[in-house]
Amino acid sequence: MSIKKNVAELKEEMILALSEWIQVPSVLDELDEKTPFGAGIDTALKQILNRCARLGFRTFMDPEGYYGYAEIGEGKEMIGILGHVDVVPAGDPKNWTYPPFGGAVENGKIYGRGAMDDKGPIIAAVYAAKALMNTGVLLNKRIRFIFGTDEENRWRGICRYKKNEELPTFGFTPDSSFPVIYAEKGLCQVVLSSDFESDFSMSGGTAINAVPEIASYEGNKIVGIEKQLKQMGFDHETEGDALYVIGKSAHAAKPNAGINAILRLASALNSADIHSPAIDFISEKIGFTTDGSLIFGDCSDDVSGTLTCSVNQIDISQYGEKVAVDFRIPVTVDPKFILDGLARVSLKYGLSVEILDEIAPLYLPKRHVLINRLSRIYFEETGLDSEPLATGGATYARAMSNIVAYGPLFPGQEKRAHQTDEFIEISALVTISQIYARAIESLLKDS
Repeated sequence: MSIKKNVAELKEEMILALSEWIQVPSVLDELDEKTPFGAGIDTALKQILNRCARLGFRTFMDPEGYYGYAEIGEGKEMIGILGHVDVVPAGDPKNWTYPPFGGAVENGKIYGRGAMDDKGPIIAAVYAAKALMNTGVLLNKRIRFIFGTDEENRWRGICRYKKNEELPTFGFTPDSSFPVIYAEKGLCQVVLSSDFESDFSMSGGTAINAVPEIASYEGNKIVGIEKQLKQMGFDHETEGDALYVIGKSAHAAKPNAGINAILRLASALNSADIHSPAIDFISEKIGFTTDGSLIFGDCSDDVSGTLTCSVNQIDISQYGEKVAVDFRIPVTVDPKFILDGLARVSLKYGLSVEILDEIAPLYLPKRHVLINRLSRIYFEETGLDSEPLATGGATYARAMSNIVAYGPLFPGQEKRAHQTDEFIEISALVTISQIYARAIESLLKDS
């Protein structure tokens, strides 16, 4: 039986596996005293390891719960496939067509948080390896699935793995786009803060790497703000003493794909003559831009494109204010240029800058052997353009040498990661798994 046919015959098992896994709300909870990242993430890690064990993999879970891995094959060389079991928060479940942690299978799709990022692609890759086992492919190298636990936050799980375990020879992470990613922008996430005591409160955003779809205001000037929102044509609702601006969530790497509710509400507050250091900074130095041009001017390069800047979380009250901002920095731009420029401008508004997370860029030449091999497999399986891409996404490819991001999103496909009603099409799940099976088979062979 061919590998592709075997993958197709595993379809129903993949659907069940993904639906069950989505039902585990593996969102970060650092208040849990028994696990490093919360019971949901711990359960999700154990669930995928148990499934891999039933499929015939050798498995290991870090005793402290920071990571796990599943492995098949023999040999000195190791093919690493890196994925993460955590997901971003779902936001208000009432905004979802199907429950975000229900794993609904409807209309040829599997719905739920993590369907595309990253549980669906992991399932596709795991069953790709299972298909190789079923069809008797010589596993002359080890294939190790490495499962991280807080990729959506600070990468502590994968960093603990790197400290304790053997590193792969080469491999990929199924956590971006096809054909293959050769460059990923640098990432810098910061918090701007001040002790300014506001006579109103404003909040918004559920994750630092997701464009906020809701921002709220509570205070005594709702009428004036609502007037501004109506003039601007921005969706909003009032409920008692609270006003809610409604946007559209998207991944912070592509802020133009979303509608930033924080930016809309800040602009309305500014227009209604309501001020604070954070409100003034956002209104005057971010506006509705997503490229940081009001602070840095034109910041781009020929390899990876333009800087992205996304204000993703805010908390303003009588106790002070905090604003979380996500920057994706072109690979040839020195992050110090961004941080120094941000500090100078923020200081003028009385805001301090704290770095929450900083990750160096990734850049492999387009002719690198790994890039060539994976793009070739993609072309052979799809017949589509296989020119390697650059992205603003920050994937586990940066965590280890000779790892690149490979799928699962196809060109032109709607990007649902980090958004309401996240889903993966079942037909795409199967095709992705077939591509991964061919890719792993190719990587098993000597150059």
